[in-house]
Amino acid sequence: MRRGARRRLMVRRRQAVTIRHVAADAGVSLQTVSRVINKEPNVRPEMTQRVQASIAKLGYVPSIAAQRMAGSRSHLILALNDRERTIADWRSREGADWVDQMLLGGMLTCAKHGYRMIVELVDTHSDHIERELLAAIAALQPDGVILTPPHSENLLITRLLEDHGISFARIGSLRPGGGFALTMDDEGAARLATEHLVALGHARIGFIAGPAEYELSGWRVTGWRSAMAAAGLPIGDLLAEGDFSFASGRRAAAALLDAPLPPTAIIASNDQMSLATLELLRERRLDVPSDVSIVSFDDTPIVRFTHPALTAVVQPIADVTARAVELIIAEQAGRTLPDGPTIVPVGLAVRGSTAPPKAAG
Repeated sequence: MRRGARRRLMVRRRQAVTIRHVAADAGVSLQTVSRVINKEPNVRPEMTQRVQASIAKLGYVPSIAAQRMAGSRSHLILALNDRERTIADWRSREGADWVDQMLLGGMLTCAKHGYRMIVELVDTHSDHIERELLAAIAALQPDGVILTPPHSENLLITRLLEDHGISFARIGSLRPGGGFALTMDDEGAARLATEHLVALGHARIGFIAGPAEYELSGWRVTGWRSAMAAAGLPIGDLLAEGDFSFASGRRAAAALLDAPLPPTAIIASNDQMSLATLELLRERRLDVPSDVSIVSFDDTPIVRFTHPALTAVVQPIADVTARAVELIIAEQAGRTLPDGPTIVPVGLAVRGSTAPPKAAG
């Protein structure tokens, strides 16, 4: 590139590069550039390549404000997370990486499509939830909303979004209602964890459930029950309930271990309750895994560094959030949408916390 042309390009980059500059450089209309930026159909591949090359050369960054002025979309997606639980975890510095993984999947997918994702914390039990949500919608005018548990099961929230004609995705809820339903196959995950322990030779497998306000808690209990029944194993007093907190996990584990016939393995419905179970077992001088095996849910980073490292259900939080974003954007673009709920499969990371029971060893 000659010195004069290079200088002009540098001056242009210091200035605000607009869609008009891109159109002129690519030799196409403003409408064509707009369709390419918004990933709309019916643009010839060669035109798309020319526009993308000009965007890269000029360093053009699409302006959400300009996109709003050009059309009805805001190119913003709002994700709602539970305020009380999230802030409590942050303040105690015991937070799981749910929010991190949600941001990973959601923000990267939004950016790929020229969107932005904003996270708001809302207390689903608040008397002011309707006012809070309406204020957020009025300020942001999002194209879509991602609801995480327990918001995804809150009829007041889902009906409000429906009334305002806003696309939304419900993660962790299959209840009848509007929006896109997505799950991480919690029932299948609990079944997978139970089958792993059955295959090791365990016959008394305890289960620490999450709070009933979360629909997924029931799915996990159902998966555990079905796997136990398929193996011909009794349930009896092997079910205890927590609320996802460390303290509740400790109480639930104590109830299981104090039973006349304590379990040789325990599945806990999240990492905090699993860590509490591990701590209690150590206090009682019980070895993991030779005395009691442990399987956790979530697979947050901390469970990989315990001793022993915990076998855990790997929840694809980033994947399910990315899929939620894609469904909302597809609906905005008028594309064909899948029928029924979207189920994202889980995995099981087998580590040192599970082994055959002594009797089977």
